[in-house]
Formats: sequence, C-alpha cells, structure tokens
Amino acid sequence: MPTVTDPDRPPAELPPPLPEPTAGELRLEVVLGALSDPLRLTIVRKLLREREAYDHPCGWFGLDRPKSSLTHHFKALREAGILRQRQYGLERRSRVRTEDLDARFPGLLDLVAAWEPGP
Repeated sequence: MPTVTDPDRPPAELPPPLPEPTAGELRLEVVLGALSDPLRLTIVRKLLREREAYDHPCGWFGLDRPKSSLTHHFKALREAGILRQRQYGLERRSRVRTEDLDARFPGLLDLVAAWEPGP
C-alpha cells in the first residue's frame, strides 16, 4: 500500500470499496442500530480518534475476539454505511465514511468520538 501523509486523502490507487449503501440510502435507525453494540462503537471510536493512514486492517484494532466474530461486526458496520471497506489481497481494511455521515447526520460522529466506554 502506498504511503499516505494526509489521513483524509486516499492513496492514488485503491481497490474498489466493497458493497455499501450510497450516502442517500443511509438511514439513522440502521446506523444507530449498528452503533448500539459496544464493540462496534469501540471500533468506530478508535478509527475516528486514532487514524494514521487511509485504511486499517483488523489487526490494527487490537481486539481479542475470534476472526469470525470480528468479520461479523465489521460487515454490520459496512452494511449500515458507517465503514467503507476495501479488499487488499486476503485482507480487508476499513475507514469511517466521515463525509457521508457528517453530511447526513451532523454531530453524530462527534458524539461517537467523545464516547467513553463504561467500566
């Protein structure tokens, strides 16, 4: 993957995104439903607060969960329109769809980034 200096600008050559809803198809109840799971909320929060490059592989999150469980959670976030995922060989990398979500639901991602997990 090419080196990226601006976390908000994608590299010149990217694999196409996996199937996802368009910005106009994003529905608040679906997005909130996906974010209602604490693990999914943690994934999105980490992406918003600690992003360093355009896309992140599952290993970057440091989650101690079975791969099948993580695959399910990432798919739920992608299908809700929260994450954009791209396939790099055998690896899927993720990024929050900040522009689409901010345009459709202003302030939502600020709330997610500010959320603190409970004890």
